[in-house]
Amino acid sequence: MIAQLAGTLAYKSPEQLVVDVHGVGYQVSVSLNSFYRLPEPGSAVQLLIHTHVREDALQLYGFLDPEEKGLFLLLTGVSGIGPRLAMNILSGTPTQELVDALEAGDLVRLVAIPGVGKKTAERLVVELRDKMKLMKGARVAADGRAASGLEAEAISALVNLGYRRNEAERAVKVACAAGASDLEAVIRTALKRVTV
Repeated sequence: MIAQLAGTLAYKSPEQLVVDVHGVGYQVSVSLNSFYRLPEPGSAVQLLIHTHVREDALQLYGFLDPEEKGLFLLLTGVSGIGPRLAMNILSGTPTQELVDALEAGDLVRLVAIPGVGKKTAERLVVELRDKMKLMKGARVAADGRAASGLEAEAISALVNLGYRRNEAERAVKVACAAGASDLEAVIRTALKRVTV
C-alpha cells in the first residue's frame, strides 16, 4: 500500500498529475483545491496518498495535507460515495467550507457541488455531521488553537454546562490570555464572558 510519495512533479493537469520518484512515474488524482496549490512541473513535491484497489485498476489519490485526506476517507465511508465522487466533492469547495457545511447541515451549499444531489447531500449530513465536529476539534488541537489540556478541560466543562462550543472556546482563550492559570480560575473567568 502506498501511503506517501515524495519526488519531482513531472506533469500536472487538473485532477491528475505524475510524480517521478527515482525514475518511476506515479499517476495520481488530486482535487482541484490541491491542484491549484501545487508547484510548477520540475519542482519537488510531497503528497499523502490513498491507494484504491479495484479488480481492474490500482488508483492513487493524492493530498497536500492530512485534513483533506481525512475528509476524503470520511466521504468514501458514506454509502454510495466512491473515490471519484469524493474527489469531486473536495474539488467543489474548500476543505474548511465543506467541513462547516456538513457540520451545519447546509444542504443548499452541498447541493451546489457538481455531482451532489439532494439525497446524497442529506446522506452526507446524516452520516458525517458528528464526525465533522470531532474533526474540527482535532484540527483545533493540532493547530495549537486549543493547545493545553487545561484549555480543553475548561472548554469541555463549559460545553457540559450547556454553553455553545465556539463561545466556550473563545471565552477560555480570553480567560487564559488574561492570566488565569488553574482550571477553576479559567472556568470562573470564562463564565463571565459566555452566553447560553
